[in-house]
Amino acid sequence: MARRGAYAKGVAKREEILAAALEVIAREGYGRASVRELADAVGLSQAGLLHYFGTKEELFAAVLRKRDEIDLARFEERTGDVTAFEGLRQTIGRNADVPGLIQLYVRLSAEATDPTHPAHAFFTERTRTFRVFVASDIRRMQAEGTARTDIDAEQAAMLILASADGLQVQWLMDPTIDMAEHVSVLLRLLEPPPTPADA
Repeated sequence: MARRGAYAKGVAKREEILAAALEVIAREGYGRASVRELADAVGLSQAGLLHYFGTKEELFAAVLRKRDEIDLARFEERTGDVTAFEGLRQTIGRNADVPGLIQLYVRLSAEATDPTHPAHAFFTERTRTFRVFVASDIRRMQAEGTARTDIDAEQAAMLILASADGLQVQWLMDPTIDMAEHVSVLLRLLEPPPTPADA
């Protein structure tokens, strides 16, 4: 019983750390959000903080995983009236409000291309999940006649992910870029051409 209680407390503390880290990184930026600052935010030492995650890289990967969970929950609340495309547009649009999390995603995803990096498995699985989810939505839209049928759904999903990731890099270089609008342009290319009756 005591072990179960300790486990529950550990899970709750991890959630507290992730919530604080999301807030601090979004506000301060990835480069300025030190492990010490994150530890201070939840009343722990740096060693105490890393006890819950192992390494700084695993902590940051957990922060991004938590952000994805929040975005997915927001999307699922509106399932039925929001397609994966619209969910992506909305998520990209909100990203402009959290530049620190974009910095974290861009830097950590580049570092995690190394198979030995602690966050490599997270990004590999994230990419696979995104491609499956979006490709499935594209196939559904193709069946409904709302997406072009002359494109491969898996290839289109990969191009959408590559575009979204690349736009985040470009936005960090030039924050005047409207990421959501650029993604919208790409997604419109996947729509079927208007029929003569629609033109």
